[in-house]
Amino acid sequence: MDRNLRWLAFGAVVRATGVALVLPFLVLYLRNVLGIGYIEIGLLVAATGVVPLLLVPFAGIVTDRVGRRRVFLLALAAEAASFFGLAEMLEAHSLIGVLVLSTLVQVVGTIAGPAISAYVADFVEGSDRTMGYTWVRVGWNVGFTIGVLFGGVLIGFVGFVLVALVAGLVLLVSTSLLTVVLEPSPYDRARTAPGPAPVAPTARPRAGSMRSSFGILARDRPFLAFCAAEALGTLTVGQWQSIFPLYVNTVLGLPYAILGAGLAVNGLVVVFGQAPMTRAAIGHRHTSILLAGFAAYAAGFLLLGLVGHLALVLVPAFFVVCLILTVGENLVSIPSQTLPSNLAPALEIGAYNGVFSAIVGVGALAAPVLGGAVLSATSDPLLIWAILVAPTLPAGLVLSRYVTPALNARANRA
Repeated sequence: MDRNLRWLAFGAVVRATGVALVLPFLVLYLRNVLGIGYIEIGLLVAATGVVPLLLVPFAGIVTDRVGRRRVFLLALAAEAASFFGLAEMLEAHSLIGVLVLSTLVQVVGTIAGPAISAYVADFVEGSDRTMGYTWVRVGWNVGFTIGVLFGGVLIGFVGFVLVALVAGLVLLVSTSLLTVVLEPSPYDRARTAPGPAPVAPTARPRAGSMRSSFGILARDRPFLAFCAAEALGTLTVGQWQSIFPLYVNTVLGLPYAILGAGLAVNGLVVVFGQAPMTRAAIGHRHTSILLAGFAAYAAGFLLLGLVGHLALVLVPAFFVVCLILTVGENLVSIPSQTLPSNLAPALEIGAYNGVFSAIVGVGALAAPVLGGAVLSATSDPLLIWAILVAPTLPAGLVLSRYVTPALNARANRA
């Protein structure tokens, strides 16, 4: 693997450690510290995602015009600063301040995402590209494991504020490291080189206008259908990020430390399982891998519903659920990280990743609203999760009946 991608993966370790110290537990701050109800939490979590959702298509387009490295390094520096501000708002018990700063964290993460994806795509192609994304994801989950494990313990002992300050320091270290060690990608070097454009189409230094980019995207119906199918599935997948920890802590009654340990299991399974799973997926269709991921999420969440009726085996069953959900996460991540770049024209990789993130972000935005409403409407654990896995059915139909036959077969191969 290219040295820049190795450094990017290592930087992801440090960055994810900082983010995971606080962010997975923030909904519990809203519930346990500020005393906010389930429906309100769902709406507030969704509200913090509105601005990032509006910005992400433009983030991808800006990446194609400003440069991959420059965009994501500036975004990560702003991310570190956001956590210092978040610590102050947590100390002040300011709901508005917490919402504004958590929105800002998502905004800068949203801006960084398409730039990082395009940076990886500039260095590798084909199956090597699939593995490149996998190693960056593995690095992220090493850090995520460390972060949630220590975050779950530390929040119980020293509180949210000090942990948020530590998170900001960790993110500052991560960004400083990447600034020093990462080189411009081939695309970045080509667009800043003097003289006429190189002959190779993958190295042309200038993308077209924003209007032309949106025109290309609007005509690519198979790509848009793929995005829509994943957005539907994200109504279920998105429960893992916000409603799952809320349900486990406030409905099942498991403490922060156990929740943090379960999320650490998630990180460990990614660290040791993602690369072998990705290698096993090489040669298979991305859409089939995505279908298998949705099925694993549905199975894990339905088991979580059964766990609510089995108090005697609550803790071990919780860890089994975390394992199954992580298998689903590993599978879904392969097409999500790779297929948008595979389907994109060479000069539109950032734009395709940005629009993909925006459309899927609609599902991510609606997921906590749906989850909060269901938690408030019924106390039956199995019914809760039966409702929340239902969107995987239409998502699977769209993928199997329309998207798979319509996609370029080579681009759809992992």
